Amino acid sequence: MSQQLKLKKDVAKAALSYIEDGMILGVGTGTTVNCLIDFLGDIRIKGAVASSKVTQEKLEAIGIEVMDLNFVGEVDLYLDGADEVNPNLQLIKGGGGALTREKIVAAASKQFICMVDESKWVTQLGREFPVPIEVLPQARSYVAREVVKLGGEPVYREGFVTDYGNVILDTYQLNIESASDMEQRLNNIVGVVCNGIFAANQADTLLIAKSTGVEKLTR
Repeated sequence: MSQQLKLKKDVAKAALSYIEDGMILGVGTGTTVNCLIDFLGDIRIKGAVASSKVTQEKLEAIGIEVMDLNFVGEVDLYLDGADEVNPNLQLIKGGGGALTREKIVAAASKQFICMVDESKWVTQLGREFPVPIEVLPQARSYVAREVVKLGGEPVYREGFVTDYGNVILDTYQLNIESASDMEQRLNNIVGVVCNGIFAANQADTLLIAKSTGVEKLTR
């Protein structure tokens, strides 16, 4: 087992202590979440809301009922990873392309716990990892031009379609001094469905796995 995989398993296991019997969980998408799902089979929860088709299939495979958010109302706890996280517990997410569904489930949850390994910790978002932007297909070129005006370098994620049938522009070189401001500016571009900056829906609690153990940060 690689050191990074060990850290992902460590932080996923630490997140289990926040799950209570009878909860409705929101379950994110990604490699760290996959480690979490491996541990969920023995936990008595009421059901789960999945942030992607991939996660839904994994949950159903271990016998967890996947529920429609429209009929659930409020989710007790949302558990997900991140591609980057800053000291304000603001995130970049969407490397797997599920950012819109992830943001919806996070917004509908009472509490959002983010699980990462120490490689995801940054002082400023966007310096290393691009910001994914989900875009209506017919607006792709227009949105790309508008993003360039903001200083970004958008790259079309070829061969990928989101669960909603849209495309992704992975955007490099955005100067994200204010995550909240940049999130809103991107969302205001006509044709943008959602972007991968989680500032309005930032994490409530961050669990970060290091070689010395799992640390907890709250806002």
